[in-house]
Amino acid sequence: MRTLALGLLLTLSCTAASAAPDAGATATGPAQAHGNLFGDPFLQATAGLPGCPPPLGPDITPEDVRREAHVRAQHGTSCFRSGRCRLPNSYLYDAEIVPRVVQFIREDGRFAGTSVWVLGERRIVTLSGCVASPAQAQALVEAVRQVDDVMNVVDLLGVGTQQPPRYPVRP
Repeated sequence: MRTLALGLLLTLSCTAASAAPDAGATATGPAQAHGNLFGDPFLQATAGLPGCPPPLGPDITPEDVRREAHVRAQHGTSCFRSGRCRLPNSYLYDAEIVPRVVQFIREDGRFAGTSVWVLGERRIVTLSGCVASPAQAQALVEAVRQVDDVMNVVDLLGVGTQQPPRYPVRP
C-alpha cells in the first residue's frame, strides 16, 4: 500500500515538474501554465437557464500541483486503506462518477430549467451553476447524493442569474 501511495505521489510530482511554462512570460518572470492539471472531471450537465455564468472549473498552476500532490495522494489512498473504497485511490472513481451524475441530472425532468456544471474530486461532487428555486437546488443535491459511489455533494448553486455566483467564474 505504501508503495502504491509513493508511486502515485512520484507520478503526480513528475507530471507537475514536466509541465511547460506559459509562453506569456512577463518582465517579472515566466507566467505559469494553468488549467485542469490534475485532470479532475468537469462537465456541464444542463444549459436551461440562460445568463448563468459558467464556472472557472479546476484551474491550477504547476506550483499548485507540486503543493497539493502529497495531500491528494494521501487523501486518495486513505479511503482504500480504511476499507471504504474498493479501488486503491478515491480519485479513480471520479472519471466514472461525473458522467453518471451528468446523465442522471439530464434524465431527471425536474432539472431541465437549470444550468449546472459538475466537478468530481475524491468521490465528492461539486455542483455549480444556477437553478430556479432553493427547493430545486435542494432536490438536485439530494438526488446527486443517491448516485452510486458519490461520497458527498458540495452545493455552490445559486438561485436565478441576478445574484453574484458562489463560485469563481471564467474570465
